[in-house]
Amino acid sequence: MKDKIKRIGKNALAIWGGISLIGIILILGYLAYSMTIGNKTVENEATKSDVRFVLNWCGLGDQRIKKVTNSYQSGRSFTGDYLDAYAIDISEVTQEELKNKNGFYRLDSLPQVLNDAVKMASGWQHEIPWFPRLENLKKDDVYVYPWSIYCNGITPSGAELIFVIPKDKKVYYIGTKM
Repeated sequence: MKDKIKRIGKNALAIWGGISLIGIILILGYLAYSMTIGNKTVENEATKSDVRFVLNWCGLGDQRIKKVTNSYQSGRSFTGDYLDAYAIDISEVTQEELKNKNGFYRLDSLPQVLNDAVKMASGWQHEIPWFPRLENLKKDDVYVYPWSIYCNGITPSGAELIFVIPKDKKVYYIGTKM
């Protein structure tokens, strides 16, 4: 009887060890894939349906999208760092409309945390050269909609911002975390 219990216990432990080994191999394979070939930067492949959320988040509505002129979606790091950016041509938007919509701020009158987030988000010219340099824009012509700002204390470490330039009929989105 003792030998039978030992044999059953030995077989159960061997089966459990095999299942655990398969689980470890699968987890390591997934991590290796997601940190190498499965984690690529994608440029200029976004479609209208990929960027609908940008205009819907800020309340302008995705029916205004004419085309996506540029896009950049970085691979995600193990810690979640990323950079996503889109340039979108829209059919119409006016300064009056943005002045009356809740949540939009003119670039020349930003609260301090939002101003810091805008500065942080504008430092990616080496990755997205098509994204406007905010210091070159006429600040009273540009509106920003802060979807989210992630802070360490009061210093932004990530943000999702939507910039609208009515005279150009352009919307720019940048989402970043570092």
